[in-house]
Amino acid sequence: MKYLSLFLPVVIFFACNQQPKEERLPFLGNTIYEGTDTIYHTVQDFQLVDQDSSIVTNETFSDRIYVADFFFTSCPTICPKMKAQMLRVYDKYKDNESFGILSHTIDPEYDTVALLKDFADRLGVSSDTWKFLTGDQDYIYDLAEGSYISLADEDSNAPGGFVHSGAFLLVDKDRRIRGFYDGTVPEQVDVLMYDIERLLKEYQPAAEAQ
Repeated sequence: MKYLSLFLPVVIFFACNQQPKEERLPFLGNTIYEGTDTIYHTVQDFQLVDQDSSIVTNETFSDRIYVADFFFTSCPTICPKMKAQMLRVYDKYKDNESFGILSHTIDPEYDTVALLKDFADRLGVSSDTWKFLTGDQDYIYDLAEGSYISLADEDSNAPGGFVHSGAFLLVDKDRRIRGFYDGTVPEQVDVLMYDIERLLKEYQPAAEAQ
């Protein structure tokens, strides 16, 4: 009993100092179970053009996690709030080569490549990290609703003539959506940045093994 009494405090010390393992971020969207296989919702193949007139596809960010959103430069309501919050994310991760941002215009007729370039320059952001994307309008709307589970549409009754979600979507390197956040609410963007850290850590063991 003498030896047990000496050993017991050590066991208790280690038990109390073990941190609970943090759960992985969820996988959002429809999940299909086929036997022992689990098929998660993923972002479809896409091809768009950024503010530098460069073609952007899934392969462009194939080795990055990224945040996606939908906006238009003449938006009189939530877009300025969204971009102010996304700048917080950009400033924190602009030097991280494993992270990027994809902002899709929902008004490509007005938001030309030249205008998106000017918009990005006025924000003071680099296209290496933050890409403003344009393309065919219906194609972008299908991408928003089908891949990003987000809203984008024309609406003559809405301010600016368009209606869209204010969501920021967190996407992993395997094109799976791992988080959904209100891009107009600073506290929600705080959670996003915390989750970005968690998601980056998910890929660290694989990177260290190479």
